[in-house]
Amino acid sequence: MFEAAELGQTLSDEEFEAQEAVLRTELLQLQMKLRSLAVPVIVVLEGDDRLGCNAALNRLHEWLDARFLHTVVYEPGRQDEAERPGFWRYWMGLPKRGRIGIVTRGWAMRAMSRALRGEDDATEQEAMIQHIRAFEQTLAADGAVLVKFWLHQTGDQLRARIAEAEDDDALKWSVTDDDRELADRFDEAMPIVERTLRRTGQGDAMWTVVESADKNWRDVIIAGTLRDALRRIVEQAEAAPTQALPSVGPPAVVAAKSVLDTVDLTETVERKKYKKKLDKWQDRLRAAAWRCDRAGIPTVLVFEGWDAAGKGGTIRRMTRAMDASLYRVIPISAPTPEELAHHYLWRFWRQLPRDGRMTVFDRSWYGRVLVERVEGYARPSEWRRAYGEINDFEEQLVEHGAVLEKFWLHISPEEQLARFEARAETPFKAFKITDEDWRNREKWDAYRLAADEMVEQTSTPQARWHLVPSNDKKVARLTVIKTVVKAMEARLQAVGG
Repeated sequence: MFEAAELGQTLSDEEFEAQEAVLRTELLQLQMKLRSLAVPVIVVLEGDDRLGCNAALNRLHEWLDARFLHTVVYEPGRQDEAERPGFWRYWMGLPKRGRIGIVTRGWAMRAMSRALRGEDDATEQEAMIQHIRAFEQTLAADGAVLVKFWLHQTGDQLRARIAEAEDDDALKWSVTDDDRELADRFDEAMPIVERTLRRTGQGDAMWTVVESADKNWRDVIIAGTLRDALRRIVEQAEAAPTQALPSVGPPAVVAAKSVLDTVDLTETVERKKYKKKLDKWQDRLRAAAWRCDRAGIPTVLVFEGWDAAGKGGTIRRMTRAMDASLYRVIPISAPTPEELAHHYLWRFWRQLPRDGRMTVFDRSWYGRVLVERVEGYARPSEWRRAYGEINDFEEQLVEHGAVLEKFWLHISPEEQLARFEARAETPFKAFKITDEDWRNREKWDAYRLAADEMVEQTSTPQARWHLVPSNDKKVARLTVIKTVVKAMEARLQAVGG
């Protein structure tokens, strides 16, 4: 794989200066045009020549307008990153649409480093590769353009460069223990590097291997490749007509029976018995929340369901039992301009709890396959691929050790109508009913179809859906709290917490 990057390619200073003038102008012009397009560009700058990566990064900041660059150099050891799933840091580092983001020491380098040091076994290495592929495919499918560079030099060149830098007072600070370890274990590392590059170089996320021993050659190849990528983006945008989202009508065929129809909505509980059970499970929830905090176990709860199904009331009965320092409730509504400037999952990744804490999502990422699908806010290609994206997201939460529980609160159309009418007639509840609620009710069959498919596609062994009968709100509250407590206690027992 590296034969073409060990040919001794060079570029004289005169040749470099001639190309530099052209490349700088073209890159800057294209960067300005990109700002008006809804396309994020992610430049991945990695390599066994880390000192060369630093120099190339500085060169890009010199040639481009640094005000509109989003550069992230991932350093190990940050506590906020260690207390969340591994890809949380990468989602947080994504550029907005219309910007260029430059990433170094990112996801691919992390996979290689952990494999070289024996921190991941074969199963964990494969899981990491699959998450990288899914991550990059998710970004590319959403319109992001990935331009990935691997800067390569021979082992002898690496050792010579390190020795030269260590003898230079201005550069010796930039040599790290990682550089020295790679120099010592270069021959051992290269098969891992090559395997990782081959497994993660795919479709819209191919690697460009750059011979980096000569800085002039390195910088011209990187700049020219990036220039060509930006040019394609601009040309495609100028040539493509604006396409409106297709209108969405009711489903052509409504199944006689759905997964939701299996929920027994006749179940009730007597109020005195409810109060006694509620006190019991709230006490256990209070204890479990403190124990999870001490054990560093994060909890993520997802609430979906029909309008007026009782999500808010159920969440309040849970949070009443816990200290306010241990949880956050995130109500999800229409995305903000900042959120629209990123992939739809970005706003959920950023709200994940640190280890030991709980985040409750009152509506969630499932809006992509529910309201966005039914109301036509997302194209069929977008909501259909969301199933796989969501499954990978949730798999990473569970791999990190989180308790993840998902609830669909189910009611009958008749019960929903009764609650709507009661809200409209009750002054302190009238704010809960909107014209949108009535419009959504008219699309009951479409939402039922979407919810059925959601459960079918995303109820996995790691993250199953709980379909909760909610015609009797007391039953729903007890069912949810009991489920959460048992999941937290099971996770505590598993880790000895």
